[in-house]
Amino acid sequence: MSAGIDTASVQLRIDCNKQLARRGDRITRMAIYTLPELPYDYAALEPVINPQIIELHHDKHHAAYVTGANNTLEQLAEARDKENWGALNGLEKNLAFHLSGHILHSIYWHNMASPKTGEGGGEPTAADGLGDLADAITESFGSFAKFKKQLTFASSATQGSGWGVLAYEPVSGRLVVEQVYDHQGNVGVASTPILVFDAWEHAFYLQYKNQKVDFIEAMWNVVNWQDVSKRYADAKANTPLLIPAKG
Repeated sequence: MSAGIDTASVQLRIDCNKQLARRGDRITRMAIYTLPELPYDYAALEPVINPQIIELHHDKHHAAYVTGANNTLEQLAEARDKENWGALNGLEKNLAFHLSGHILHSIYWHNMASPKTGEGGGEPTAADGLGDLADAITESFGSFAKFKKQLTFASSATQGSGWGVLAYEPVSGRLVVEQVYDHQGNVGVASTPILVFDAWEHAFYLQYKNQKVDFIEAMWNVVNWQDVSKRYADAKANTPLLIPAKG
């Protein structure tokens, strides 16, 4: 051994540095998802949704999905490091649940606008610069009225917890209504949500009690069609190649 060199201490420092690096890597991975700020204040959606619901829904429920997604990513990293593949099934389900909850809520907040300012409610029209969306709804569902009835029923008839979703389906290039179980079940692969109605009890129970249908019907008064239209345009423009191109 060379004089003055304590190999045990050197090895200890190396091991500690490796542990710190792994911890730092896990911390970085944990911070992948963050809670977005609301695009309005808690009272903006009154009288359709009261401020208490908005505050609890965003600051507590949505925040929990963000935390859950980040924690699950950390747990997946640990499972890979330890080759604990037996934990994979449960962790993948947890990630799908929490991440889908985070994504749907992030869309949900921007899908709504104040009914008092005239930004929320009504229906998309060419006069408002929303002709492409209006035409797509008519082409896909026959009329706006038929679409409204379908999404209302799909949302209010969810068994337990779920969502009613208007989504762009890229293979056909049409709009479809999806009745989502929890946050991630019963969803078409590669469909892009552009309008979402939260049918979980935490979205309405403090104000509407067990009257889910009343809440869903009231939701039409706060729909931000400008936001929905932008999402529709973006979904069309970013359609991936899902089936082989015809030669």
